[in-house]
Amino acid sequence: MAKYSFIYYSITYIGAQIYHDECRRFYWAPRLMNKFLHENGILNTREYDIPRTRYFLEQNLPTPYRLVHSEEEDEFNHRQHYRLSIYLDNDNHVTKLKSASYAQRMAMSTLKEEAPKRTPRLRKLKRVIYGTALVGATYTGWSMYRNRNPAEQMAFDPSKKTLVLLGTGWGSTTMLKNLDTDNYNVVVVSPRNYFLFTPLLPSCTVGTIENRSIMEPVRLLMRHKSREVKFYEAECTDIDAERKELTLVRRANSEDSKGDQEPVKINYDYLVVGVGGTVNTFGTPGVEENACFLKEMGDARKIRRRLMDSIESAAFADVSDAERDRLLHMVVVGGGPTGIEYAGELHDFLQDDLSQWYPELAKKIQITLIEALPNVLPAFDKKLIDYTQSTFKENQITILTRTMVKEVKEKSFIVQNPDGTRSDIPYGLLVWATGIKAQPVVDRIRAQFAQAQTNGRGLLVDEYLRVKGARDIWAVGDCALSGYAPLAQVASQQGKWLARRLNSLATQAAREGKTDADVFSLIEEKSRPFKYSSQGSLAYIGSEKAIADLPFFNRNITAGGVATFWFWKSAYVNELFSLRNSTLVVSDWVKRFFFGRDISRE
Repeated sequence: MAKYSFIYYSITYIGAQIYHDECRRFYWAPRLMNKFLHENGILNTREYDIPRTRYFLEQNLPTPYRLVHSEEEDEFNHRQHYRLSIYLDNDNHVTKLKSASYAQRMAMSTLKEEAPKRTPRLRKLKRVIYGTALVGATYTGWSMYRNRNPAEQMAFDPSKKTLVLLGTGWGSTTMLKNLDTDNYNVVVVSPRNYFLFTPLLPSCTVGTIENRSIMEPVRLLMRHKSREVKFYEAECTDIDAERKELTLVRRANSEDSKGDQEPVKINYDYLVVGVGGTVNTFGTPGVEENACFLKEMGDARKIRRRLMDSIESAAFADVSDAERDRLLHMVVVGGGPTGIEYAGELHDFLQDDLSQWYPELAKKIQITLIEALPNVLPAFDKKLIDYTQSTFKENQITILTRTMVKEVKEKSFIVQNPDGTRSDIPYGLLVWATGIKAQPVVDRIRAQFAQAQTNGRGLLVDEYLRVKGARDIWAVGDCALSGYAPLAQVASQQGKWLARRLNSLATQAAREGKTDADVFSLIEEKSRPFKYSSQGSLAYIGSEKAIADLPFFNRNITAGGVATFWFWKSAYVNELFSLRNSTLVVSDWVKRFFFGRDISRE
């Protein structure tokens, strides 16, 4: 009954508020009545407050008011005659005064004052909501129109210097997005014609997010630049730093392609290397032949196909129990954010979808995560590490720390246990999510400057991201050894910083009439060194839980749980490259919530 009474009074209150919204004088009449009493010397107005309700007693005031003491008269007069209630104590002091629309109009007519108009609060709130919705819809429509209808572009200017960007990863694409093409003739070279939002790549392996939702076409960014930007879908295989010449090879990206084509050579004035890195197998035998990586979109498709292959093969009745257990054993090698997030996504896929469509098999699926270090997520706070391990234990995900993979076979892999012994473990799917190493083109660049480039993991750069020993070459992202961890936010900040510095230097040179200014040298004289600002670390750990390690002034804030999971979602939606990507990702999440993940095999 209490619940229904609450609903009844809530509806009554809302109805009363709507009624009072129509009576604009309602909010001002109590104040005017207060003024009337004070001016007539009837009482001290500081001794009481004037609430706004509908119960009344009439007081013996000058016409048209008089005092009534009895409750019967109070009820009678309240219902039949008057709408002003004033309650007095034994000393004739006002203890309570309440008013409603009729008394307010009476007070207004007595005072002959026009109350200033005031918009009710509910109406203000509605206007704010409608205004915000209108502005949001207008901005969305304008963004969609501009996206589909780019402006005309200027052609290449022979008087401008040519700037070549190698790669379409975080560093190169962020630089392209912030670079002013009025100052340079820009050329982009990459074997893929899109930017990939890698933090959400584990979600694509199980169908939580569709593949193309996190892919942003590079030509879409290029087409919205003021000057034409050329793009070559090719791989840079060699570089001649003395002649400033690049060798490009068109790779076969589909089954219908006829293989590699003839090399193409292009020249540059300035070169920015942002090719990222490739998966590091640490020389482990059999990894490249038998394991699945999680670096590119093709890797996500391969994992999804092999996962469904293992499950469908285990569904046959003539499969032995040992073979079925092998097929349903999913292994993740690497305890970093990528490996943790994939294990969490795989667990959600098992609990939310496979348990519905494969009830007999879902109970037998095992997930194992292997890490060579003493703990998973070594870059996170110790509290978050413990929270992740306890969550995995609840989700029945086995974690093997201090365990090294020595060899990967077609149906099993050999590990070295913490006590030094070795074990042969069968598997159906093995995902290799460990560190990265340098791309082949980076090794060729490093070989030309062997005296300055002494680290085999990438290109050594100075504090202005210039490749040491080279001339007119910068490096950003995972291929640049700048003293920071190979993270997406590091590469993004490097690309933005370098684009802004080049824009500023070119604009200043044009203002001074120096068309042949040496930007490579001026960047040290007229710019501050690059400094990375950490925005924190996020990771999804499954079961709609996430962890966050965020900087706050001089300390870090750690959080984990369902609330952090929603923060993780909002942060990634905000970080996506375009409104198109954000809309697609959110729609994928909504679609998964209502219809589940797609278990069909491509």
